[in-house]
Amino acid sequence: MYLIYSILYFLALLFLFPFEYLKRPKELRKRWIRERFGFFHASPITHHSSRIWIHAVSVGEAIAAVPLIKKIKERHPAAEVIVSTVTDTGQKVANERMGDIARIIYVPFDLPFMIRNTVKNIRPSLFIIMETELWPNIIRILSRLGVPVLLMNGRISEKSFSGYKKLRFFIKDVLKNMSLLCMQNELYADRIKALGAEHDKVRITGSFKFDTRPCSSAPEWTKILQGPVIIAGSTHRTEEDLIIDAYIKLKTDFPELNLIVAPRHPERFKEVEELVRKKRLEYVKRSDVTGHGSRVTGVVILLDAIGELASAYGACDVAIMGGSFIEHGGQNPLEPAYWGKAIVCGPHMENFPFIDDFYRDGGAIRVDSNNLYHALKELLDSPEKILSMGKIAKDLYEKNTGATDRAMEEIERYL
Repeated sequence: MYLIYSILYFLALLFLFPFEYLKRPKELRKRWIRERFGFFHASPITHHSSRIWIHAVSVGEAIAAVPLIKKIKERHPAAEVIVSTVTDTGQKVANERMGDIARIIYVPFDLPFMIRNTVKNIRPSLFIIMETELWPNIIRILSRLGVPVLLMNGRISEKSFSGYKKLRFFIKDVLKNMSLLCMQNELYADRIKALGAEHDKVRITGSFKFDTRPCSSAPEWTKILQGPVIIAGSTHRTEEDLIIDAYIKLKTDFPELNLIVAPRHPERFKEVEELVRKKRLEYVKRSDVTGHGSRVTGVVILLDAIGELASAYGACDVAIMGGSFIEHGGQNPLEPAYWGKAIVCGPHMENFPFIDDFYRDGGAIRVDSNNLYHALKELLDSPEKILSMGKIAKDLYEKNTGATDRAMEEIERYL
């Protein structure tokens, strides 16, 4: 089965490679090719140190890995950490968040000779996968070489679970090559067991995202905003249209209301800017704001910067979760919860099962596209409710911290 998988992967790579190469900035292309083929140099490992390879596919996984990497370096300062990502935005965020304590590389393509090149250079003593991106060849080759393969902060969305079930006969064999699977909650643990994971290898350690701490203060540029602020974070196509239309209606009653829109994917910044322009709204791009500047009110701010959203939530009154008004599964509600902000979600938050606790206790509300405007108006009419929701969200956030420490206890057995 691995041979068939490798052939199919190779054929797909032949087709996609030119597009993947050309979409990258010229200054990245050489490094991208070199590292994805497994060619780079790593320093020799001494008998006093170990090398830990952590794979975090993109931005969310890279951010979630930060507290774990800091904990590893705190307890094992001599250990060298190498973090691999697939996406360019993941590279950027990883370099910004942990470039001083880890080496950041692109993960090799999941073909045996490329993986062996990488392993030959890295010579890892431990391989950790963040969340659940299962590359069969990487897992099998490392396992055969005696390198423990661990899954940390594991999760399996309903959509992924349905897909994996169709390939259970193959996924079961992949999971057998893994030494430990630490899942975020009982639901995800049950799903990984149903796919064939050995029960004694599965642990429930909680979500690292509860341990992810943004900067201690909101970005300096947010001080130019005067009046109430709504942030629409990590939005996807069609969601901006919905949220901006609600904003236009809200401005009738709240003329000083500001809206920060943070598209999920950087390549859509211009698309969203064009949408705001067509709506004839006054707007400011984050990239054009320098220093304190003059105060602004009643404007749309396009957050065209990577890695700033988590701290920008500190400047808002209400946070709208992107990816929740389409069948995507929602974006991370813990970032605004950390700041104690009122959270508004669409009907699709399947990626974050714990959100039900927020709904139940009153730290977040669930709305659909038809009543988004009314829900926001009700909140803006009641500042005390915004404060109450924020306090509940903050309390739930604090109550669920500690996942990194629990995971670290498991990792220590392999260091």
